[in-house]
Amino acid sequence: MNLEYFIAKRLITAKDHKSSISAPIIKIAISAIAIGMIMMIVSVATGIGLQQKIRQKVSAFNGHIIISNYDDNQSQVSVEPISTKQDFYPKFKSVDGISHIQAVASKAGIIRTATAFEGIIFKGVGKDYQWDNIKEYLIAGKLPNLSSNLNPEVLISEYLAKRLNLKVGDKFNTFFMKEDSNQMPNLRVFLITGIYNSGFQEFDATYIIGDIRHLQRINKWKPEQVGSFEVFVDDFNNIEAKGKEVYEQTSSTLNTQTIVEKYYYIFEWLKLFDFNIIIILIIMIVVATINMVVALLVLILERTQMIGILKALGASNWAVRKIFLYNAFYLIVRGLFWGNLIGIGLVLIQQYFGVIQLNPENYYVNQAPVYLNWGYILLLNIGTVLICLVVLLIPSYIITKISPVKAIRFD
Repeated sequence: MNLEYFIAKRLITAKDHKSSISAPIIKIAISAIAIGMIMMIVSVATGIGLQQKIRQKVSAFNGHIIISNYDDNQSQVSVEPISTKQDFYPKFKSVDGISHIQAVASKAGIIRTATAFEGIIFKGVGKDYQWDNIKEYLIAGKLPNLSSNLNPEVLISEYLAKRLNLKVGDKFNTFFMKEDSNQMPNLRVFLITGIYNSGFQEFDATYIIGDIRHLQRINKWKPEQVGSFEVFVDDFNNIEAKGKEVYEQTSSTLNTQTIVEKYYYIFEWLKLFDFNIIIILIIMIVVATINMVVALLVLILERTQMIGILKALGASNWAVRKIFLYNAFYLIVRGLFWGNLIGIGLVLIQQYFGVIQLNPENYYVNQAPVYLNWGYILLLNIGTVLICLVVLLIPSYIITKISPVKAIRFD
């Protein structure tokens, strides 16, 4: 029986079908598997990549969880100060999974130059500010120096710099309105030490970043008074649970809000990518499976006489079915090889060269970000193989209905 099994496997391999009617069908099946894998790898890599990049950008300007006064909850600017003399500051020890906490403040202002003016929000930060979140977006100059005495150094976005015709080293006037509109606004002259471009126009068109001590003086706050606290968590997937824990561990006079709640419209939009990815995966697997079913049926029809001979020699139905399933597995693996090679290649090209550009007004990024993870690629391959083979058990059942006598006479 082993001899017949070996001979049968050699007879139905793709190499022996170059001149048969099944050759084009087999090529189509392999191509369908390859194209399906390419589409799945690219869709998952770009979908997850875009989600992670946008999360990263939103958290870079807001943290993951924002602790503020209730009056400031829906406001972009700080109204009532909060004392830094809190149990959770400067280390949030009562909640696990908190990586960092920083004190900030913000105030609306107007930048006025000789030729233009722009409304902005000055975000004041201190020595505890985690610059690593912003540093990757720095395109010119350097970060402000907040470790020394109070100075006018600020970080401005490329968007605002172009609209105001400013560059690194320039100074500009900023006016901050007082609560009493009858009083003259506070004037501050700032020096641009760096220019950033996050690609997130909602933030780039709004924020300049500088020393929090400027706002403390303008608002007549004490040195220990700030506008809010930004909390960073280790795992973004636990942000909802950590937000509740942080809320429970803070004073009843303070409120907490996750960035998912604050920017719910962005994160609701991101959830659509999960749905789109699932739809693409289902469609690609269905198309690949249908092509494999057709290819297997053609192979069975073309090798009907061989099936009859094997049965006449004593081969069981399941033994013959395994031969064809083995061949189907071989074709699937060939398709997956080319699909992975091309799919991973396209992802790497985008990752290192940024070929595909996006409109930041619509997608919040300048180029399509990708996330390459070998774990999900392995799962895609295993899932494709298993689903295809399980479905192929159905057409292979036809082999059990083939009579050895009729099959040998079949032409």
